[in-house]
Amino acid sequence: MMFAEEPARASGLETKFVALSSLQQADPSGAVFGYASHFGEADQSGDRVMPGAFARSLERLAQSGRRVKFLWQHDPARPIGVWTEVREDAAGLWVEGRILPDVALGAEALSLMRAGAIDGLSIGYRTIRAEPDRETGGRRLHEIDLWEVSLVTFPMLPSARASLNDSVGTDEMAIALAEVLVESGRPAG
Repeated sequence: MMFAEEPARASGLETKFVALSSLQQADPSGAVFGYASHFGEADQSGDRVMPGAFARSLERLAQSGRRVKFLWQHDPARPIGVWTEVREDAAGLWVEGRILPDVALGAEALSLMRAGAIDGLSIGYRTIRAEPDRETGGRRLHEIDLWEVSLVTFPMLPSARASLNDSVGTDEMAIALAEVLVESGRPAG
């Protein structure tokens, strides 16, 4: 059985999985949108990615002209697409990209997504700075060196969602705003 978090032994690569919701790929372009991580939410191992955790990594990638890789099941020999936008916002790590249907594995991934057999996203990263999280028993991840975002079978963070349009971002932002208002004692609606 594969566990949701599996650090690679030699490279220090860690992975976190996130659910894609009802991703029915009808568009032959292979467009994919959604959150690969949500800030402050404990995953199944108790780890929480904190706001700003990806900022330095994304800045370094941009300065070097490189991109976060789009892989199949964290396999570096099996890229299936390109992430055209990867950014932090108030809710988490937002990704936009496309699966390449001209790549055999990309066509297979699209078929599996249409059938509902594949419904997860996962981040591959190296932890730069973290502290124990006494509340969850995991870690608070303050700085992450992001390497890749993969399409995977088993999600680690089921609440994150993806869609074929960017309305996911709008819904997530509304939820995040409502949570902030409730925490501040102000009515959300």
